[in-house]
Amino acid sequence: MLTHTPRPDAGPGTVKAVLGPTNTGKTHLAIERMLGHTSGMIGFPLRLLARENYDKVVQKKGRGQVALVTGEEKILPPNPRYFLCTVESMPVDRPVEFLGVDEIQLCADPERGHVFTDRLLHARGLSETMFMGSDTMRAMIRELVPRAEISARPRLSVLSYSGARKLTKLPARSAVVAFSASDVYATAELMRRNRGGTAVVLGALSPRTRNAQVQMFEEGEVDYLVATDAIGMGLNLNLDHVAFARLNKFDGRMPRPLTAPEVGQIAGRAGRHMSDGTFGTTNNIGEIDPEIVEAVEHHAFEPIQSLCWRNRELDFKSPQALIKSLEAAPPSDALTRARDAEDYNVLCQLARDPEIADMAGNQGAVRLLWEVCQIPDFRKVLSDQHTRLLAQIYRYLMRPDGALPEDWVAKQLDQLDKTEGDIDTLVQRIAYVRTWTYITHRGDWLHDSAHWQARARQIEDSLSDALHDTLTNRFVDRRSATLMKRLKDGSDLIGAVRRGGEVLVEGEYVGRLHGLTFELDAEAKGEDKRPLQAAARRALSTEIPRRIKQLESDNDGAIALTEDGHLTWRGEVVGRLEAGETALKPKVVAVDSDFLDSAQRERVRKRLADWFDRHRRNKLDQLFTLADAELPARARGLAFQLVEALGVVDRAEVATHVRELTKEERKQLSQLGVRIGRQSLWLPALLHPRALKMKALLTSLYRGQPLDTLPTSRAAVIRPGTQLDDAACRALGYRRIEPPRRGRSRARTQEAAVAVRVDALERLAGALHKLNPSGPFTPVGALAQILDDDRAALELALPLLDYHPYGRDGAAPAFRPKGKPKGEQRKPAARRQPAAGPSEDPATATESVAQAPAKKRRPRRRKAKTPAANAASAEAPQQTGPDGNAAAEAKPAKKRRRRKPKTASGQPVAAQSEAVNTTAEPQSAQANQATTGSGKPDQRPPHQAKRTGRKPGKQPAQGPNKNKQRSAKVDPNHPFAKLKDITFAK
Repeated sequence: MLTHTPRPDAGPGTVKAVLGPTNTGKTHLAIERMLGHTSGMIGFPLRLLARENYDKVVQKKGRGQVALVTGEEKILPPNPRYFLCTVESMPVDRPVEFLGVDEIQLCADPERGHVFTDRLLHARGLSETMFMGSDTMRAMIRELVPRAEISARPRLSVLSYSGARKLTKLPARSAVVAFSASDVYATAELMRRNRGGTAVVLGALSPRTRNAQVQMFEEGEVDYLVATDAIGMGLNLNLDHVAFARLNKFDGRMPRPLTAPEVGQIAGRAGRHMSDGTFGTTNNIGEIDPEIVEAVEHHAFEPIQSLCWRNRELDFKSPQALIKSLEAAPPSDALTRARDAEDYNVLCQLARDPEIADMAGNQGAVRLLWEVCQIPDFRKVLSDQHTRLLAQIYRYLMRPDGALPEDWVAKQLDQLDKTEGDIDTLVQRIAYVRTWTYITHRGDWLHDSAHWQARARQIEDSLSDALHDTLTNRFVDRRSATLMKRLKDGSDLIGAVRRGGEVLVEGEYVGRLHGLTFELDAEAKGEDKRPLQAAARRALSTEIPRRIKQLESDNDGAIALTEDGHLTWRGEVVGRLEAGETALKPKVVAVDSDFLDSAQRERVRKRLADWFDRHRRNKLDQLFTLADAELPARARGLAFQLVEALGVVDRAEVATHVRELTKEERKQLSQLGVRIGRQSLWLPALLHPRALKMKALLTSLYRGQPLDTLPTSRAAVIRPGTQLDDAACRALGYRRIEPPRRGRSRARTQEAAVAVRVDALERLAGALHKLNPSGPFTPVGALAQILDDDRAALELALPLLDYHPYGRDGAAPAFRPKGKPKGEQRKPAARRQPAAGPSEDPATATESVAQAPAKKRRPRRRKAKTPAANAASAEAPQQTGPDGNAAAEAKPAKKRRRRKPKTASGQPVAAQSEAVNTTAEPQSAQANQATTGSGKPDQRPPHQAKRTGRKPGKQPAQGPNKNKQRSAKVDPNHPFAKLKDITFAK
C-alpha cells in the first residue's frame, strides 16, 4: 500500500540493479540471492509470475516458510520467511534481509508505473536490495538511486528476425502474440484449424487456468501458444519463435504502435538458455520496421527519460484534502505525475456523493474510504457498476459493527457460482470473483474472513477448471494434435475397424469406412482433415487390400445395382455406371477412393464389370439372344437396329428392309420374338417391367436425363414432357405423339405431348382396321380402353393412324379417315382383301370387315345448302390377335358423290346413316338433327328453287329404295358382333 512510511535510502544494505535483455537469468539470480538470506521478499508485475515463482520456492524451502501475497490471493503460513508478491501487494513495512523488484522498467508505465517508482525510491532490504529489468533504466537508476551498483547481464542466446510467415507455416514451439481477447480467440481458432490446437494465455486468466494451459504447451500436447503481451513479463516458456499478430495495442486510452522496447520485451521470450530464438510477424500485418528490428536484435533501445510518480505523503483530513495530495507535483524533473488512476477516479466520484462525504468526517473514515477505492476492478467494464459496489461496501463498513453483512456477501458470491457459459462469460465471472477474493482477504472487513476466502477460492477454482475445459474444447483438437505428433515421429499407428465401419487410430475415432471408401469424421474442419486423413491412410494400409480380396471371392449375390446406377457390395457403394459408346454398353467405374491405387481400382472395376454383364443379360435376355442369333443379311440388319435401339424401331424407318424380307427371314425373326406391326417393330418381352427398369436406367445414363422422368411401369400412356424426345421414348417402348400446331406461330405445346406404348398403339390400329369407318365418327368406349381410358391421348393418336379431326358431335370430337370427303360418304367398292404373309405374325394380318350392300344410283339432284348429318358414336372393340398384335389396316374403296334431295318446301332431306355393322334395328331419319359440317344446327333460311319449268313446290319422284333400311342377320359368336351398335355420321 502507498500509505506505509518509507524506509530511508540509507543503511548497511547494498542496492543493486541487474539490467539486461530477456533470457539473461535475472529473475533466477534474484531468487537465488533471496534464498541465501534468512528472509526475503520479491515483487513481480503479474499475479501469474508471483504464483509461478512461489511454487518454485516452495519446492526448495517448504510450504511453511513461503508466503504468497497478491491482491486476490494470500497464502500466509504462521511464520513465513520468504514472500512472493505482486508489486502493489508487497508488505514493504515488514523488515526482510533481501528485497527485490522485477521488471523495474515498468516505472515508466502510464497506469502502474507510479507503484514501481515508489518501490525504486523507498523499498529497501536490510542487507540487500535488487532491481531487475531492462537496460533502458540505467540512466534513471543512476540519477534517482546514485548509490546503486549497476551490473549488466548479457543474453545467453541469439535473437534474430525471420520476417512474416503464414500461420500454416509457423514452426513448432511458436507463440503468436495479440493484444486483445477477441484477437487472441480468432488467432487461436485459426491455429486449431491449421495445427490441431493451441494453448491460450491471457492476463485475465486465473493462475489455475493459466497453469493448465501452459502445461499443455510445455508437455508437448500442443506445439503452439497464443497469448497477449503477458508472456513478455517474465513467463519462462520453451519457445523457439514469437510471431506478432498485431503491431499496435490499446494502452487504456487509445490505440498506439508498439515501441521498440515493447517489441524486444515480448520477442525476447523466444530462445531459452543457450537455444537461439527468432521473431517475426504473421503475413496479414506485413513486416516490422527495420529500425525496430535492428534495435531488438542488438538489444539497443532508447533510454527511458522519465518515470511515473504519485505522491505517497497523503493527507487524510478530508476527501478533498486526500484528492489534493494525490494531485501534488513530482519533486524531480526525472519524475512525471502519473495518469489519473482507477482508484483516484473512484475517489473523486464517491467524494461527490453527499452521503459518503458526510460519513468521511475524520481521518480514520477518509483512510478507510481510500482503502475501499483501491479495490481493483478486474472486469474493466466501462460503467459505474464498480463504483456503486464500492459505495455500498463503504456504507456497510461505516456501520457500528464495521463489517460486511454475511448474507449480502453470500448472495454476491452465489450469483457467480455458475460454470455454464462461453469463454467471455466465464472470464467475466472469474474477474468478478477476483474482486471478491481481494475483498475477502481484508480480514478486518469480515467476521469470518477465512470462510469467505475459502468460498471465493472454491468458486474461482471451479470457474477456472470450466474455463480451461472450454478453452481446450474450442482451441485444441486433441485427436489431430496427437496424430500429428505420431505422424511427425514416423512411428507406426495402431488402427482398427469396428463392425459398423468405424475407424479408430490410436484409440481416436477418425471416420468411417464405407465399403472401399473412407469418410472422414464430419466434425473435422479445414486443416484438421489432413492429419486425420494421413493417419487413416496409414492405419488402413492392410484393411483395404483385404476387402478387395473379399470382393473378388464373394458370389454374385453380394453385389447389387441400385436404381440410380450405383454398384454396391454388401450394401456399400463400390462402383457406378457411366455413359458408354451405346446405351446398351455403359462403362463400369470403380468408386472414387483415395485409398485405392491404380492396380486395386482395376481389380475392383473388372469384378464389377463381369457381374454387370451377367446381370444385364439376365434382365434383357431376349435382346441379347437376338444380337447373338445367326441370321441372313437383311434380317441381321433389322436385328442390329433393334438391339441398338433397345428393342423398338419405327417401321417407317425400315420399311424397305421389311418389304425385302423373305418368308423364311420373317419366320426366323418371329421365332426370336420380333413382332412386325403397322407402326413399329418391337420385342414384346422388353416391355415387361423388369426389363423396362433396366432400359430406363441405361437410357438415363446414355442420354444424361434424370431417372425420375423415365417410366418404369407398364403404363399404356405417359406424359414425356420436354425431357423425353421421340428416340428416348422408342428406347423405352413408346411412341411420342406431338399435339397439333395451334395459332399463327404454329408452335406446339411440348408439355401436352403423349407417348403411347407401341403394343397398345398397334392394338388401337387393329381395332380401327376392324371398325373400318367410312365416314366421320366419334371415338369412345372400347377404343379409349385400349389407352387406359385416356381420351386426350386417343385424340392425339388417331391422326397418327390417318384419322383426322372432322368437327365435334356435340361435346365429343369427331374424326374421319384420311381422304374421305366432308360431304356425303361414298359406297366402298368391293375388293379382295390381302391375305397375311406366311412369315408375318398372324395377329398383324389383314382382317376382312363386313360391308353394307351397295345401293342403286339415284337421279342427280341439286345440292342442298345445309346437309343434315347425325354423327353416331363409334365404339371400337378391343380385338387383338392371339399374340397381342393389331391386324393389318385395309383401305376402303372410294365412293362417288351425289346431290342430296330436297323436300317440296325446299328443305334438304335428312341423310340416313349407312350401316357398316350388321344391326337389324332401323333408325328413323326424322330423329336425326340437321347439322352443318361443323356439327352446329342449320340456322339458314329455306332454299328457294330456281326456275326449272316445274311448278313451285313440286317434288321429284321418289326412288323405289328411298329411305329403306337394310338389315342382315348377325351370328352372335362372330368376332364382329360387338360392332353391331356402332353407327357413323355422314
